[in-house]
Amino acid sequence: MTGRHGARDRLPEFPWDKLTPHKEVAAAHPDGIVDLSVGTPVDPVPEPLRTALADGANSPGYPATYGTPALRAAIAGWLARCHGVEVDPAATLPTSGSKELVAWLPTLLGVGPGDTVGYPELAYPTYDIGIRLAGATPVASDGLTSLGPARVPLLWINSPANPTGRVLPVDHLRKIVAWARERGCIVASDECYIDLGWDGVRPTSVLHPDVCGGSHKGLLALHSLSKRSNLAGYRAASVTGDPDLIQELLQVRKHAGMIMPAPVQAAMRAAFDDDAHAAEQKERYAARRERLRAAFESAGWATTHSEAGLYLWAEHPDHDAWESVAALADQGILVAPGDFYGPAGARHVRVAFTATDERVAAAAKRLTNRS
Repeated sequence: MTGRHGARDRLPEFPWDKLTPHKEVAAAHPDGIVDLSVGTPVDPVPEPLRTALADGANSPGYPATYGTPALRAAIAGWLARCHGVEVDPAATLPTSGSKELVAWLPTLLGVGPGDTVGYPELAYPTYDIGIRLAGATPVASDGLTSLGPARVPLLWINSPANPTGRVLPVDHLRKIVAWARERGCIVASDECYIDLGWDGVRPTSVLHPDVCGGSHKGLLALHSLSKRSNLAGYRAASVTGDPDLIQELLQVRKHAGMIMPAPVQAAMRAAFDDDAHAAEQKERYAARRERLRAAFESAGWATTHSEAGLYLWAEHPDHDAWESVAALADQGILVAPGDFYGPAGARHVRVAFTATDERVAAAAKRLTNRS
């Protein structure tokens, strides 16, 4: 039984399934595939984090949905130390990955039919999916006026952005917050790439006092350890912001059994307390980014934005998105077409630089030899 409406009736096709034929072409390359289509970490989990996970393994009782006090203090400490954001540890909450919260936040906040929820014009597909799951109306637009007179209880922003790597300036973030507060709208800021600014760019949290005036009312910021600490396999993330909203989320999550395992909470605490491993990982990504960017540009591609995050937002003058995917697949390189993230991406591809050094070098060599 699938219920009154099956998933196929309610939700679009999972985008990455459409890449299967191109993945098969790329996999047939004599030197193997270079898969740059998904931003999944490939480097080892840092040893102190694995040790913390193991040390926390003897956890026979139920963990706290709220997270341990030590974990919440570590989240608050990282925000203050690395991003200039002062929060009470009580205004933080661990989540099982940031995608889980993106998908369920509208539902958890009571958004539903008759409501409109805005999200970026070029965006990770799960914003749209989460809004649909709640029964609300999704509107993809970078302009606030396009949301019209409808009731808008929730607005998503994403900076640094996936897929483009665009970073919203402080002035723009401040205008968004002011607009939302005038209308009683919650701003949910997906900041999972906030530690990965390039070429001197420093992304700013919506919770920073320069943006919100020191008040976190009506604001939620989502953060992830998948990229910073190679913990995608641990499903380790958090949400921080308006204390009243955090308590509302906590109560619903208690009822729903949305609990992070205790050993993962221990690993999260270790990750947030240690900046050295994150700096080392960022250096690895910086080197891969520079090598791929130089190779793509030498082969006639242009990159737009890409000033933060784990991707190059690239365009070839002779191809649309899917033609570019096919051309790169012929070289054994798999990327994601830009229209996965909205119609405005129809001429771009998203190139992840999360492959190993050896695979990045292979891609750069193929692009350079073809140019």
